[in-house]
Order: sequence, then C-alpha cells, then structure tokens
Amino acid sequence: MAKIYEATVTAPVNIAVIKYWGKRDSALILPTNSSLSVTLSQDHLSTRTTIRASPEFAADRLWLNGVEEDISASKRLTNCITTARKLRAALEEQTADAPLMSAWGLHVCSENNFPTAAGLASSASGYAALVSALGALFELPQSASELSRVARVGSGSACRSMFGGFVAWQAGISEDGCDSQAVQVADRQHWPELQALVLVVSDQKKAISSTAGMQTTVETSQLFAERVRTVVPQRMEAMQKAIAARDFAAFAEITMQDSNQFHAVCLDTYPPISYMNDTSRAIASLVHAFNTAVGRVAAAYTYDAGPNAVIYALKDDMRDIVELVTHCFPRPDTVPAEAFYADPFAVFGTADTVGNRIAKSEVAQLAHAVGKFPAGSVRRIIHTEVGDGPRVQPASQSLLNPAGMPKHARE
Repeated sequence: MAKIYEATVTAPVNIAVIKYWGKRDSALILPTNSSLSVTLSQDHLSTRTTIRASPEFAADRLWLNGVEEDISASKRLTNCITTARKLRAALEEQTADAPLMSAWGLHVCSENNFPTAAGLASSASGYAALVSALGALFELPQSASELSRVARVGSGSACRSMFGGFVAWQAGISEDGCDSQAVQVADRQHWPELQALVLVVSDQKKAISSTAGMQTTVETSQLFAERVRTVVPQRMEAMQKAIAARDFAAFAEITMQDSNQFHAVCLDTYPPISYMNDTSRAIASLVHAFNTAVGRVAAAYTYDAGPNAVIYALKDDMRDIVELVTHCFPRPDTVPAEAFYADPFAVFGTADTVGNRIAKSEVAQLAHAVGKFPAGSVRRIIHTEVGDGPRVQPASQSLLNPAGMPKHARE
C-alpha cells in the first residue's frame, strides 16, 4: 500500500486585548500598529484542518465545513500555499530522496466547531491551522514565529494563533514584512487563573467585513491616526507589564479601554461602521455595573469586529458573572440548557441550575435592578480559558477518507 502523506492540525481562536485595525500594506497584510491577544482553549473553540499531498491529485481542492470551495478564488489562501511550497522546495533541494511534495496536488479539508465569520476570529484559527498543517506535512524547519509570517499573509490575526498563551503581533517596519511576526509574551501556564466567557449575540455573517472596514478607517478617520501614533504603543507596553505581573485590574482596564477606542475609531470612520448592537452595549454596561457592585475591577469586556462579547475574569469570579449574565440574558425555552451554557468547568454541577439563583447579595441586587432582557438576546455562552498553540493530531483525527475526500461532505 502506498504511503499517505498527510497532516491534521487543530488551531485556536485568539481574542485581541490590544486591537489590530488597519494595514500599511494590504497585499502583505502589514499592520499599522502592533497588537496583543489571548489564545483561547482549543477544547472549546478551534479549527481542525487536514491536508494530504499526492502526485495522483490533479489539482488543489478545498472543503470548508464539508462544502467544496473554489481554492483559486482566494488569493490569500493560494499565497499561503505557494509560500509553503517554496519553503518545501528549498528543503527538497537540500535533502536527498525527499518526496517532491512541493509539486504534488493538495486536498485541504477544514472544519470549525464554532460559527464562521461571526466575530469569533474564525479566519485566524483557520489560517493558523492551514499553515501549521502545511508545516507539519512538508516537515518545514521554520520556527513558529517564521511560520506566523506565512499565516499573516492569509489573515493578519492568524499569526497570533500560531502560539498559545499571550501573544504579540509585532507590526515591524520593513517594507517586505520580514519583521512583522508573532511572538509569545507568556505561555498559558503563566496565568492559569484567567478565564473567558464568549457571549454569542449573533452567529450571522457580519455586514461589513474586517478587511473592508479597516481600509475605510485608514482612509477617513482622524482619531485612528492618533491611536496608531501614541495610544497603541503606550498600551502595548502597559499590557505586557500587566500580564507579567498578573495584575488583573490593569489588564482589565486596558482591555476595555482599547475595545472602546477601537469601536470609537469605527464610528469615526466615514461612513461610520457599527459592529456592536444594543445587546453588545448592554453587556458592556452590565460589566461596569458588576465591577461597581463588587467594589473592584473583577471583569473586563472586549469586542472584535462583531457584536459578540468576550468577558475576561479570574476563575474565582466566574460563577458570579455567569449567574448575573444568565439571569439578565436568559435562554429561550426552546434552547436546551447544555446548548446555551455547557458548564465545562463544573461551576454549577448541572447546566439546568444556571440562571436560577444568584449567591452573592450584591450581585443579586444588581440583577434585580437591571432586570431581564428578552430571552435569546444572547444565543449561547462559551466558557473557556487560556489555551495552547496549534496541535498536530494523530491520523485517526483526519478529516479525509482513504481516497483523500472529505468524510463529512455536504452538497
């Protein structure tokens, strides 16, 4: 039986606490400013990608969530594959008897375990999984930072998903992008108490893509220029100090301030861009009210280019926050408790008890004062933690069948 040349990798979602918005070079995806993110656990949010190379494949083919896509329609995707092939070709020239995979066709199959294009950084995990799988398949010797430059060409924030823990994307100054790459600021074990709640307000594709939105911002927003020049460099330094010291109050305040300014820049764009909706804004207000009620900064929100909220908090405060959020934003009767909030860390024992009782009096008083929003305003709550970088999976986790076709194909 002929040997199968294949690799399967899972890659994580990352959520920026210092936002990337704007490019100085759209073709190479070189950012106007550095950014910093937290990698979330792949146990709850991930993309799995299988890539097989074979001289029998007549052409490159791509399946996303079971549906075949025109691989040539995405210049970014083909650029990533072309770059990885060049790196493999250089390796083949130096290695006797190396299979000439750089000239073979590829079958690429990728699946997300979360909604695509709904403000949950699906492109970041997707391109990180693609590049990591290409690196494993082609046995590339490049470091994770070097491969992050390849992922960056697919999706800017994808370079940060090449690492676990806390990750900085260095903007760089070189015109060819050789110094625009991701580096790990701290690994996941550095701050294991930090957790996150993803509040899915909408799982629909956003009306204005990040690519289109940020280009309009660069061209029209005066506030954006000040952000790039002075605000972000100061916040990058302050955030790295907060992470190093595990100073949650500082981490939280910088995170919320930067999220607020990012969306202010979007509103300063002409025509204005609004990614948040009324539920998004209500969640932000609830976080501030919660911090006031408990007498300290115990929670922080952040929003990417979409309405979904991510709330960061330390493990010991998460029960209070989940109780408050699920009371104020109840699940519809038609949604099973496990589907609404799975309780992966066994905070409550059973999902059915979530939202029925609030233990702390000050939090209960706040919940009573705020009241309840319409059921279903928050569609789903994902409780997760800081996670690791891309994981190479065993052959049993392949998304392709023995013939090299998707196991879960859809029409």
